Amino acid sequence: MKVKSNTKLAIFDTFKTKGDDLTGEANRQRAIIVILGSNANPAERTRTGISQRIAKKADIAWKNIYSGIFRDLDEILLPIGIAEEDGRLPLKRGPKALQEKGIPYYHLTKKGILVALSITEVKNKENLMKEFFLLANSDEKEFKEILSSLMESSPIFTHSIFQKYVKAFCENKIEKLLPFNLAKLSQIPDESAIIQKEILDAFLKFSKSEKDEALNFLNKIIPDGQ
Repeated sequence: MKVKSNTKLAIFDTFKTKGDDLTGEANRQRAIIVILGSNANPAERTRTGISQRIAKKADIAWKNIYSGIFRDLDEILLPIGIAEEDGRLPLKRGPKALQEKGIPYYHLTKKGILVALSITEVKNKENLMKEFFLLANSDEKEFKEILSSLMESSPIFTHSIFQKYVKAFCENKIEKLLPFNLAKLSQIPDESAIIQKEILDAFLKFSKSEKDEALNFLNKIIPDGQ
């Protein structure tokens, strides 16, 4: 099922000839969202600050990626409501008009926080999810309790749920990210989700000895850390 969408969000885009390798645009957008979703100070959330942080991690000159960061923010993330201006920093040098206006810095919107929850590189997902549900309306809080519990007990599984939801939006399989409603995923075929549900249904019916045997089996076939 596909729906019409004007999204330009490229965080899951891959090269057609390189398997699962993310494109440069995908990596830039993900890096921007990671920074805006962290506890970065305002100076690190300006276009220049974002460019410098990304460049430092990649060991490249920040001026070489500034134009790409500028474009991703001004032509994609800001227009589609993933990020928005959070304030302005005073400028001591340069044109007077620019000094008076200051340099804008950004933060994630409610929609942006939802997107951040789908990105593997984001580390503070538990705090971001709490922030998201503080901003959510009453209808969007239907899954709050179970997701909060799963985030503590099964963070990788919980991340995969948000990843599927946002990826479905990026692939035009759902029209809008908001209002947040995971029931939208029920219309999208997903073999991994079917497998997860099947094994959970089976596990709940097992006796204690069968559960222990199943866990022992899974521990033997799934590498540590996965």
